[in-house]
Amino acid sequence: MKKVVITLFAAFLAFSLSAQDNMLTKGEKVLNLGIGLGSTLYTGSGYTSSIPPISASFEVGIKDDVLDVGSIGVGGYLGYASSKWEYTYFGGNWGYKYTNFIIGARGSFHYPLVDKLDTYTGLMLGFNVVSAKEFGDIDPLYNYSASSSGLIWSWYAGGRYYFTEKFAAMAEIGYGIAWLNLGVALKL
Repeated sequence: MKKVVITLFAAFLAFSLSAQDNMLTKGEKVLNLGIGLGSTLYTGSGYTSSIPPISASFEVGIKDDVLDVGSIGVGGYLGYASSKWEYTYFGGNWGYKYTNFIIGARGSFHYPLVDKLDTYTGLMLGFNVVSAKEFGDIDPLYNYSASSSGLIWSWYAGGRYYFTEKFAAMAEIGYGIAWLNLGVALKL
């Protein structure tokens, strides 16, 4: 009996998965706009976020019918975050302002699991531009600033739930400008 139930469940699951429509087809374009929660940058005691992490990504479907109903998309990514570390004592303050700007290229594999839900995972290769500026009123000579940049990579997984044919709610987890990005997606 146990084998029959497992076989029926597997058959039902296979049928329901194969019945889903591909949510990103070849030539379709999607724009994601998100706000990050749980920044991967500058966390700990004394840090405050002056601007929450924001991101935008654009994707174009380039290949259909991968593993039956899956698809592949490629596109670009922009992310921005700003943080401040501040220390106050004896009526004065001193600290640093940090900004991060990430630009990258992404490749995603989409596989529909539930109707109206575009589930995907992928990799990003990008460039992170970081700048820091010292501030404070304790000593007027505090005016140090620096910038740096380097290559970064990221794995991510996400989903877009389509309320209409062109409008969706979006959520992504992974390493980038934030651990979790929530926002909207628009098919163009």
